[in-house]
Amino acid sequence: MDSDYGIPRELSDLQKLRSTYQPHVPPCLQGTTVRVEFGDATTAADSSGAHTISRIFLHTYGQPLAHFLRATAKVPDAQIITSHPTIRVGLVFCGRQSPGGHNVIWGLHDALKIHNPNSGSDGLFAQKTLEITDDILATYKNQGGYDLLGRTKDQIRTTEQVNAALAACRALKLDGLVIIGGVTSNTDAAHLAEVFAEAKCSTKVVGVPVTSNGDLKNQFVESNVGFDTICKVNSQLISNVCTDAFSAEKYYYFIRLMGRKASHVALECTLQSHPNMVILGEEVAASKLTLFDLTKRICDAVQSRAEQDKYHGVILLPEGLIESIPEVYALLQEIHGLLRQGVSVDNISSQLSPWASALFEFLPPFIRKQLLLFPESDDSAQLSQIETEKLLAHLVEEEMNKRTKEGTYKGKKFNAICHFFGYQARGSLPSKFDCDYAFVLGHICYHILAAGLNGYLATVTNLKHPVNKWRCGAAPITAMMTVKRYGRGPGASFIGKPALHPATVDLTGKAYELLRKNATKFLMEDVYRNPGPLQFDGPGADSKVVTLCVEDQDYMGRIKELKEYLDKVRTIVKPGCSQDVLKAALSAMAAVTEILSVMSSPASNGNTPF
Repeated sequence: MDSDYGIPRELSDLQKLRSTYQPHVPPCLQGTTVRVEFGDATTAADSSGAHTISRIFLHTYGQPLAHFLRATAKVPDAQIITSHPTIRVGLVFCGRQSPGGHNVIWGLHDALKIHNPNSGSDGLFAQKTLEITDDILATYKNQGGYDLLGRTKDQIRTTEQVNAALAACRALKLDGLVIIGGVTSNTDAAHLAEVFAEAKCSTKVVGVPVTSNGDLKNQFVESNVGFDTICKVNSQLISNVCTDAFSAEKYYYFIRLMGRKASHVALECTLQSHPNMVILGEEVAASKLTLFDLTKRICDAVQSRAEQDKYHGVILLPEGLIESIPEVYALLQEIHGLLRQGVSVDNISSQLSPWASALFEFLPPFIRKQLLLFPESDDSAQLSQIETEKLLAHLVEEEMNKRTKEGTYKGKKFNAICHFFGYQARGSLPSKFDCDYAFVLGHICYHILAAGLNGYLATVTNLKHPVNKWRCGAAPITAMMTVKRYGRGPGASFIGKPALHPATVDLTGKAYELLRKNATKFLMEDVYRNPGPLQFDGPGADSKVVTLCVEDQDYMGRIKELKEYLDKVRTIVKPGCSQDVLKAALSAMAAVTEILSVMSSPASNGNTPF
């Protein structure tokens, strides 16, 4: 072993108990024989970008969906996955740690032992490896963190990075490479799979949706490993703060939550703990709300509560909110442009445009300093370092003091306390759901590799139901890609780049509708809810996040239902049927086809350059 990782942990009594928990797997993955059914060829999620994606991913675009079935499944075209004498698999943790990640490794290792007892799994990059064994895994099963293998922030983007990965896989004689991470990591996985196919490298690349932000969501992916745990742990912390606010009756708590650009964590925690207010970045962006608008909205809420003799409250903010505010986002774009040109931090303010300079000087000094931080690799601001909660608390306090002086507010002095829950939950013991979900995804990774598939993401659907109802499969990563077009600088032409992009909160979805339905009650009635600490047994152990349960996300289930209807049509409409039946079928199918063609067009999907 030439790695510093994999050192046995010293476990508490609870950790020891959790390490004995055996995650469940659905019936389709049980036993020594699994069958795979291939669907039709896939296309890009973004129809307007299909040509661009297919041109870049010549070898991995248009691959079919794969569904894994139990050996006894009565599906004529399903193939039995043949076990190989040995399979060598490399695994890499990419990006930020997420609870449950270790169970992906355990699940893959478990599947390898069942189907290929002589196989093994390794780490990667710089060819620094750790062979996974039962003894190594013993103190990492159902545990948080990424410390079994460590995590890498390295991106596989440049020619040098890709060639290094290719050389490492060949030197280690890997049959498969499993990349565990979110949207950026799995975009890298897709590109790596294409390069490996082009180079005729035998290593197959598989992605796993693991991110606490919950933003790797699409028609194939319902949830991400870690999101359930993160939201439950944060919801308890928020609920404790709500109880404190209700008891002291004199503070407003501004709590910023992790989640990067999307507000999934903030929305879910609101539905679990019922704070007085949440401001979602997607709402702000859609309504083009300014800093002044947000300040006024919060101040009006504070004043309305004061009229009921309530001088406390809890307000949640996603960390990506700062980039959703139009004038702040434009300011950040100017700052980042100057930083990339090599302008020193001390000289930035003097080179801003007049309006940007005025906004910059208006902001408090601590925010000005944070906005000057160099952007992340994806061009976004360093969101975890920008204290949006303190900015809004500061602006609200100033406005409330102004209203007091003007006589329009006659209540008690406004007092704020700020928190950032960004790291407290990331290393938590994973929830029962995340333990099971990650373990199942690890098993699926084995079957993807055994089936010889390359450039696929392991998927599970029907997640809101018990494990024995889960549907397991794999989808080409290229089928999840979209092409966003950016204009870089004045007069620049639009540039399209295929990638997995973070899914934002759907403002037309059922989860958001549930929030809006309860928003006034949450604001005025203090209906705080405490789900309690993370539970592994008894009441609450099998609970799942609200946003998963309220949405109808079983995409593959509905595809199956559609196929059943089409099969019925074929059974009814065949040579020998009546003229009336044939006419009715033709009329109905023509209408359906026309509607679907319109709905599938780029203009209908809103996929136009911006």
